[in-house]
Amino acid sequence: MIRVIKKDNTKEEFNVQKVVNAVNKSATRVMYKFTPEELNFICKFVTDKAVEANKEEITIAEMHNIVEAALEAANPAVAKSYKDYRNYKQDFVHMLDDVYVKSQSIMYIGDKENSNSDSALVSTKRSLVLNELNKQLYKKFFMTAEELQACRDGYIYVHDMNARRDTMNCCLFDVKSVLEGGFEMGNLWYNEPKTLAVAFDVIGDVTLAAASQQYGGFTVASVDELLEPYAEKTYKKQFERYTSLGLSEEVADREAMKDVKEDFRQGFQGWEYKFNSVSSSRGDYPFITMTAGTGRGKFAKMASITMLEVRGAGQGKKTCKKPVLFPKIVFLYDENLHGEGCELEDVFEAGIECSRKAMYPDWLSLTGDGYVADIYKKYGKIISPMGCRAFLSPWYERGGMEPADENDTPVFIGRFNIGAVSLHLPMIYAKAQQESRDFFEVLDYYLNLIRKIHIRTYEYLGEMRASTNPLAYCEGGFLGGHLGIHDKIKPLLKSATASFGITALNELEELADKKSIAQDGSFALKTMEYINRRVAEFKKEDGHLYAIYGTPAENLCGLQITQFRKKYGIIENVSDREYVSNSFHCHVAEDITPIEKQDKEQRFWNLFNGGKIQYVRYPIDYNKGAVRSLVRRAMQKGFYEGVNLSLAYCDDCGYQQLEMDVCPKCGSRNLTKIDRMNGYLSYSRVKGDTRLNAAKMAEIRDRKSM
Repeated sequence: MIRVIKKDNTKEEFNVQKVVNAVNKSATRVMYKFTPEELNFICKFVTDKAVEANKEEITIAEMHNIVEAALEAANPAVAKSYKDYRNYKQDFVHMLDDVYVKSQSIMYIGDKENSNSDSALVSTKRSLVLNELNKQLYKKFFMTAEELQACRDGYIYVHDMNARRDTMNCCLFDVKSVLEGGFEMGNLWYNEPKTLAVAFDVIGDVTLAAASQQYGGFTVASVDELLEPYAEKTYKKQFERYTSLGLSEEVADREAMKDVKEDFRQGFQGWEYKFNSVSSSRGDYPFITMTAGTGRGKFAKMASITMLEVRGAGQGKKTCKKPVLFPKIVFLYDENLHGEGCELEDVFEAGIECSRKAMYPDWLSLTGDGYVADIYKKYGKIISPMGCRAFLSPWYERGGMEPADENDTPVFIGRFNIGAVSLHLPMIYAKAQQESRDFFEVLDYYLNLIRKIHIRTYEYLGEMRASTNPLAYCEGGFLGGHLGIHDKIKPLLKSATASFGITALNELEELADKKSIAQDGSFALKTMEYINRRVAEFKKEDGHLYAIYGTPAENLCGLQITQFRKKYGIIENVSDREYVSNSFHCHVAEDITPIEKQDKEQRFWNLFNGGKIQYVRYPIDYNKGAVRSLVRRAMQKGFYEGVNLSLAYCDDCGYQQLEMDVCPKCGSRNLTKIDRMNGYLSYSRVKGDTRLNAAKMAEIRDRKSM
C-alpha cells in the first residue's frame, strides 16, 4: 500500500481516481477531453512510476511530478495547464495583492477607464473590483506566455479581459423576434404588447436586461419600423374609442393621431430617463444604440421625427435642459428617400436640427459608396452599427460565409461580435527596426497571435449554455436563438465576428516616413492593404468571420504611449504627446478643413469594414447650413458620419454655448460639457469634474479638425 503525504503533512491512501479527476480538470481548462485510452495510459503511467519508487510513502510534490510526466507524454497542452494550476496558491497571492491595490485605488480615487461608468457609486466600485479580478483570472488561465508578453510590452491589446471569458461583445439584438408571440423574462411570461405605451416599457426592460448580459454596444436596429405596428394598434384602439363616443371619423382620426404622437414623445423620453439612470450589472450605463430613418409609413415616420425632437429638446430643469448620451441615435440615410425633394426629406431635416443641438444622430449612408451601401443596394439589407462603430461581415442564410447561389441573401439582425484584439502598429514597426527585420514579417507574428486568441475564444464560448443569456439564446434575440436552457451555444457562434483592431495609424506613418496621414499616408495605406489580405486568408483557412476594426481607444490612447516610451523612448510626432491617434483618423491637431479631412480619410474607408466612423469638427456656432452640407457630402461618399461639436452648459444659471470652461454669464465653473469621445459622446465635465482620463482630456484640448 502506497500513501501520499499531503501539503499539510496528513496522509492518505494512493487513489488513482484522484489523478483522473485532476487531469480532467486541467484538460477542461484548455478545452480538451481525454479519450478512455488516454486516461488508461495516464493511470498506468502514474501507478507504475509510484510502484517503481519502491516507497511506502510519497510526497504530494513527487506525485505531482509523476502526473506532469504522464501528461507531457499524453498531451503537452494539458501538462502546462496542470503545472500552472499546481502553483495556483503562490500565484493567487500575487494576483489578489494586485486586485487589492487596484480596489483601494478604485475605492478612494475612482477609475476613468470607461467614461460611461460613474466610479463614485458603490455599485460601480463593486463591479470594477470584480472586473479587476476577472481580468487577472483571464491572464492567468486563458492566455499563453507569448500572448501575455505581447500584451505587457504593448504590441497587442486584448480588449475587455474582464468580460470576454463570460459572454459576447457588441450585437444587433433582434427585439422584434423576442416580442412576437410573447416571451419569458426573469421567470415571468410577457405577452406581446398591445399598445405603443406598453411596447416602450417592455422594449426598455428587454434592452436593459439583455444588454447587462454582455459587454460592448447593444443596438436596436430600425426602431421606427419596430414600433410602427404597436403605434397602429394604439391608433386603432383610440380611433374606435373616439367614434364610440359619437365623434366624427375626421375628429376621431385627429385625436387618435395626437394620442399616438404623445405616446411616442413620452416613450422616447422614458427611454432617455431609463437608459441614462439605470446602470447594468457591469456597473456602467449600457451602450445602447437606436437606428432609424427609413420607415415610410406614417407611424414609422412619426417615430423617427419624434425621437429626434425629444433628443434635441434635452432633459433636465426648465432653465437648463441638456441632451442625454443614451441611446446613441444613428440616422439611416437613403438618398432616394432623404435627398432634396424626396419623400422623407422632412425626416432628414429633423435629423440635421437634432445634430446641430445634440451632436446625435450620427449618419450612416446606405446609398453612397462602400461595403454598407453595396449590401443595401444589392439586397435591401441595412447593416446598422453595433454600438459606436462595429459592423458585421455578411453571413448568408443558406451559404454561411459565402452565398450558396445568386438568390442567397445575407442576414445581420440577431448577430454579434465575440471581442476585439488590437495591434499597436508603431510599436511593431519600432521593434522591426530595432531588430533589423522586415516590418511585415514582425507584423505577421502579432497577427497570428491575435488569430490564435480568437480561435480559442470561439471554442471556449461555444461550450457555454443557453441559460447564461436566455433572452438572446432561448427567446430569439440572437440568430438561431431558440435553444433549450441546457444546450450549448456553439451553433450560434458560426455567424459571429471577431475583430482585429487598429490604432495609431497616423503615428505609424510618422515613424515610417516622418509625415502624417494628412501629409502622405502611403505607408499606412500599404500596411492596411497587407492586413486586409492576411485576415482574408485567416478567414478562409479558419472558417471564422474575422473583421478589421478601427479601434476607438479611450483609456488605451494613453496606455499605448506609456508602453511605447518604455521600450523606444520619446520620438517626435510619435510618442511626444500624451495620446495616440484613433484608428485611421488624421491627427486631431491637423489644421485642415472638414472637407480636407473627409477626403484624406476616405482612402482608408473600405479597409476597415469591421468598424469605422468618420467625423469632422464644426468650429462654427450651430450653423445649420454647414451641418447639412457636410452631412450630405459624407452621405454621397458612403460614410458613417459624426457631427462633432463641444457642447457646454452652466448648471447654475442655465447658460449654454460651445466651448466654454467658465460661464460668461455668472462666472461659474460648475459646468456640464459633452464631447465626442471617439465614435460616441461622453461627458468631459460633470459638475466641474471629468470622467475622462488625462490622455483623452489632452487630446480634446488639442482638437482642431476632429
